[in-house]
Amino acid sequence: MIKPAEYQRRRRQLMRHAGDDSILIISAAPERVRSHDTHFPYRQDSDLWYLSGFNEPEAVLVLVPGRAAGEALLFCRERHPEREMWDGARLGPEGAVEQLGLDDAFDIADIDDILPGLMEGRNRVYYHFGRDPDFDLRLMGWLNRVRAKVRLGAHPPHEFLQLGHLLNEMRLFKSRDEIRLMRRAAEIAGEAHERAMRATRPGLHEYAIEAELLYGFRRHGAVPAYEPIVGGGSNACVLHYRANQAPLQDGDLLLIDAGAEWQGYASDITRSFPVNGRFSAAQRALYQVVLEAQQAAIDAARPGHSWEAPHAAAVEVLTEGLLAHGLLKGTLKRCIANGDYKRFYMHRTGHWLGLDVHDVGDYKIDGSPRLLEAGMVLTVEPGLYIAPDAKVAAKWRGIGIRIEDDVLVTGKGNEVLSPHAPKEVDEIEALMAG
Repeated sequence: MIKPAEYQRRRRQLMRHAGDDSILIISAAPERVRSHDTHFPYRQDSDLWYLSGFNEPEAVLVLVPGRAAGEALLFCRERHPEREMWDGARLGPEGAVEQLGLDDAFDIADIDDILPGLMEGRNRVYYHFGRDPDFDLRLMGWLNRVRAKVRLGAHPPHEFLQLGHLLNEMRLFKSRDEIRLMRRAAEIAGEAHERAMRATRPGLHEYAIEAELLYGFRRHGAVPAYEPIVGGGSNACVLHYRANQAPLQDGDLLLIDAGAEWQGYASDITRSFPVNGRFSAAQRALYQVVLEAQQAAIDAARPGHSWEAPHAAAVEVLTEGLLAHGLLKGTLKRCIANGDYKRFYMHRTGHWLGLDVHDVGDYKIDGSPRLLEAGMVLTVEPGLYIAPDAKVAAKWRGIGIRIEDDVLVTGKGNEVLSPHAPKEVDEIEALMAG
């Protein structure tokens, strides 16, 4: 787990970047209604989580650099024995100070009286404008209360900046403790993928295999990092397939894209394998192309290489394979330049990974792809998707393959955080035959 000292270090670093004449305001994620009076499971706003470790709704973290009476303040719900009997324990302001290492904490009911005074005298406000329209209006109300006192000598903020400009870059580089949590999230997900492979056989439905994944997550105290994709046959060609209802057919491949979230940190893993445990010749041929493309992309994910390097490496191998098997015609250079491969590979090869599955962080600096650095974590996920109506030989149609792993960039190269689920053809077939 992340210790209070690391949260304190993050807050101090962020406040140094913001400057002493600023104020930073981070609101908790609201509770979301699923239907009528039932709610979705609560998930804290990733930025508030990153800066405090606080995991309750109805809260606002306020950072006031240089404030003598305390720089890190939390507004949260008071303890309430009756509500806690129904909904579970609350930390309360006193507990927040004691357990989270904050300087002070107040009842959220008092925020309208206290926050305008904290804004007064500050030049800049850092905040996620546009993320929560209701909270935007409250913030403007507090600002207007300060502005109303200008004739009395009040000094309202005059500059408003997106908090992400500072915080996203911090979150992009993972600490040792964050990497430890991400390794565990990947281990849990990898074991769940292996469990799903063992359980798969013709005649089951996609949802039965999804159930194996969910069991694999929850038995370790993890939750899904996103809605799992479990697509058999041509459903694997739907990039964001989510129905997970179809029967599994003998002779088809099954694509599973599923990651676990462990203590707030996500993993993101995809495996593709035969429902009956044996690859056909056509399936094996395309699978090997994707596997080789992934290895080339992983090899390119190292410090000093461009963010684009893994994608370029994957595209080259995929295009060579498509040409070799007759799915494309022409020269390698022309097929890449014209984007001909996009008929069968239409997405990027990866994204940042962390507290969010598609984690924050710029992919370009001053218009150019940024260079990879130690501490960054990205996914590497090439694929091939041959639609059922594609104008190619019948043996290729309806095959969807994606192979995805989580990769940490290290000082000398990289580390694959998700090696637990097999992906070599012989390993998969041996596992499913056991």
